[in-house]
Amino acid sequence: MFDGGELRLILLKLIADEPRHGYDLIREIEAMTGGAYAPSPGVIYPTITLLDEMGFIEEQYSEGAKKRFAATDTGRAHLAERAEQVEALLTRLRALGEHRQRVDAAPIRRAMAGLKMAVVERFGGSEAPQDMVYQVAAMIDDLAQKVERLK
Repeated sequence: MFDGGELRLILLKLIADEPRHGYDLIREIEAMTGGAYAPSPGVIYPTITLLDEMGFIEEQYSEGAKKRFAATDTGRAHLAERAEQVEALLTRLRALGEHRQRVDAAPIRRAMAGLKMAVVERFGGSEAPQDMVYQVAAMIDDLAQKVERLK
């Protein structure tokens, strides 16, 4: 999903926005992508350690076993220098989430193809009674109106 430098910037940005621990970062990225991507702890925690060693974040006091980190002034300056890149990365994450939220119309296309096949099979080669043709046309018209009124 990201190269190492990109993930470092995303994590630093999220930590600068709000002090967080590793699991919070995983959940936030997963939420931003609509569940399409959730980095593994095996990627997150070494990156947090690297950001700490680089002086971009520092551990804050927190209750419990989870280490919570906040951005340092050095980390905020690093983000400011790369603001355009950070915004592009966030846009990429959000776009992934938006794509995930779009409706997958494949079931509708499948059903439409099935209806077409049924009509062609039933009425394509033989002489069907005219009242049956009108009956099927009325069913299709009725369904079309119901779909139009869906909210």
